[in-house]
Amino acid sequence: MAETTPPNTNAAPESATRKHATRITAVNRKGESEAKQRPLDWRLIKRLWNYARPHAFKRNLLLVIVVMRAVQMPLMAWWIATVINGPIFNRDWPGVVRGTLIFGALAVFTEVTHHYRSKLALQLGEAVVQDLRRDIFAHLQKMGMSFYDRTKLGRIISRMTSDAEAMRMGIQDVLFIGMVQGGGMVIAAGVMLWYDPPLFGFVLAMTPIIIMLNRYFTKRLTKQARLIQESFSRVTATIAESVNGVRVTQGFVRQEVNAELFRELVKDHSNYNLAQARLAGTQLPLLEFKTQFIIAGLTVLAGYQVLEGGFTIGDPPPEKTFAALVVFWFMIPLFFNPIRVMARQFNTALTAMAGAERVFGLLDIEPEKLEADDAVSPEELTGRVEFQDVRFGYDPDHPVLHGISFTAEPGQTVALVGHTGSGKSTVIKLICKFYLPTQGKLLIDGIDAFKLSTDALMAQVGIVLQSNFLFTGTVMDNIRMGKPDATDEQVIDAARRLDCLDLFEALPEGLLTEVGEKGGNLSLGQRQLVCFARAMLADPRILILDEATSSVDTMTEARIQKALEVLLQGRTSFVVAHRLSTIRHASTVLVLDHGKIVEEGPHTKLLAEDGIYANLYRQFIHATES
Repeated sequence: MAETTPPNTNAAPESATRKHATRITAVNRKGESEAKQRPLDWRLIKRLWNYARPHAFKRNLLLVIVVMRAVQMPLMAWWIATVINGPIFNRDWPGVVRGTLIFGALAVFTEVTHHYRSKLALQLGEAVVQDLRRDIFAHLQKMGMSFYDRTKLGRIISRMTSDAEAMRMGIQDVLFIGMVQGGGMVIAAGVMLWYDPPLFGFVLAMTPIIIMLNRYFTKRLTKQARLIQESFSRVTATIAESVNGVRVTQGFVRQEVNAELFRELVKDHSNYNLAQARLAGTQLPLLEFKTQFIIAGLTVLAGYQVLEGGFTIGDPPPEKTFAALVVFWFMIPLFFNPIRVMARQFNTALTAMAGAERVFGLLDIEPEKLEADDAVSPEELTGRVEFQDVRFGYDPDHPVLHGISFTAEPGQTVALVGHTGSGKSTVIKLICKFYLPTQGKLLIDGIDAFKLSTDALMAQVGIVLQSNFLFTGTVMDNIRMGKPDATDEQVIDAARRLDCLDLFEALPEGLLTEVGEKGGNLSLGQRQLVCFARAMLADPRILILDEATSSVDTMTEARIQKALEVLLQGRTSFVVAHRLSTIRHASTVLVLDHGKIVEEGPHTKLLAEDGIYANLYRQFIHATES
């Protein structure tokens, strides 16, 4: 039996602590990996290229300039070789001056062409990615809640950012740079073949070695770049998590532990960068040496031809072989450099393909059909809501609601009560038409929800949730979300009717106070009051209050109870609350348990029955007294 080392019991607490501490900053990769590259797919290429169609003039002009650019570089190299072989070799000083002036004119024209090639490519790439992001955003607005339930925010953001950027590089660089480099390479090869086929045969024989060498390093550099990207994602994710959780970190005195863990992540990222630098530091000298070796080989072969007249076609004079050698010296870089450039562009193309597959995959997801093609759009709703044996499950195999039936008449307030997971919020989501019932019917004003226009319904629904989202902007901007065309006076009047105008005016800049990211500049209670004012301004026929006062302190809650009574009048209201004091005056109370209505009736009636609701109420009273 192999000898084993007994465990060190003294080290156990430290290692255990280390293990648990590491979990906080570790990145869970399970199910998160996405292909960074994808083989070329002509369907994706065609679809991506179609995004350049609205910009046809710019695209076509760019193609013309690209062709010019592909010809210019070999032309300049050939011209300077011609000046050396002609005027300079023949000691023709006026010819040298003329040749130099022509070369200067070519150089200026080439730089102008280069400028417009780069400029137009960048403009085309920006136009394409702008159109892509516009389409992605518009598509996301159409997606139902089920899509957002199963799709992580990070993946949605990456479609807009890294994937769209990869497609930008594909459209603005890969094709046009590939055409310039590939065209220049073909022209350089043709010139060398025309000048001296045997010497070109030697160059051609060396090409596979250059390609294999470049491919060897490109594969490893690509893999290393991927590791660097993943490592950097871990670093940024840890920074974001640490900043958001800094209060917890300081509260449990974990600064040194987290700092040590972060140092390891940074060191790990640094090691990947150093490994890539070592690879690049080996690749470039090898490629340079290979080019120099080929030039040296050409010099020996051309010298042998000039001095000995060997392996020539048609026994050319030494002057012609010498002229060919000069041309080859200038053409060799134009022939071999594109191999490295196009290999890099090929990797960019594969990355763009992966990005295109993900972006188009998102755009191809059909929004959940929440309304019929002939859905009706009534100008106004009375607010009658009826559930007829409604069954629903976010996953069809795991139903959440089981045969829910009730009717809410216009102007009534329906309270939903039950333990966490009983189905209260699911009922609310169905009323808001975020989802449709799996079975049964949901009727709004006697119209099946599927046959009622979603926009028409939502225009008559106001929602105040437990943790409402505030957008970046002022308090007034966020209240105006309830009615975008409302005047400042109408916003102020809504806050006044809610009896919270003085609280808003007490803010540093009153209603013009910036709420900050996610409302971070306001307290929880202030954020909820902004949402109440938003609902007041919207003046909906159906009002949803989902744990709406849970974040409001007792004093503030007392202030808004009267305003809520005004807000609820004449509206069909659905109130979900753990504070049972907020639903005493409800028209009817629905007690839910595991997706079923187990008790139904007014507050006093349910107390008299001494059932589940009465027990919940006693627990609430006991909790408030203690």
